Amino acid sequence: MTEIIIIAAVARNGVIGKSGRIPWSIREDFLHVKEKTLGHPCIMGVRTYESLPDFARPLPGRQNIVLTSERGYRAAGATVVHSFEEAVDHVRISNAKKAFIFGGAGVYRKALPVADTLELTKIERDYDGDVTFPAINFDNWEETAREKLEAEDRRTGEIVRLSFCTYRRKVNDPTPV
Repeated sequence: MTEIIIIAAVARNGVIGKSGRIPWSIREDFLHVKEKTLGHPCIMGVRTYESLPDFARPLPGRQNIVLTSERGYRAAGATVVHSFEEAVDHVRISNAKKAFIFGGAGVYRKALPVADTLELTKIERDYDGDVTFPAINFDNWEETAREKLEAEDRRTGEIVRLSFCTYRRKVNDPTPV
């Protein structure tokens, strides 16, 4: 069975995006995401896919699965699907050991009920934004790893504290989410 992993960077106030972009630029987080996802399928919404810089679209070394309701949509180097269920079926049929949910907020909401693992970069700073990560009931999740560090936000020049956190769904959780 394919392990479904949500991967996201989330500001203290829940922000994950602003005007179609990530509101910070933290090299250590980008490297962390690359290390975790390289070699694994990444499921993302069309707006997330289109927000990737040209040099990273599609994400190199990963099967990119783009979710859109637009029937004629084409994404060079990516697989286009039209429902979250179709995306999950696609990675399970391919016998992938892991599949990463890469965003955005709507895709995260659809993935939360079926996710096995959360890989969250928690940024200990508030950011201005217009997209937030869905609320999570952490009673249903067990933290299994946390790495704390400080890094520069290259957009602001500020040093920010962040944590790479791994959570696994509790086995006895009767209702996922």
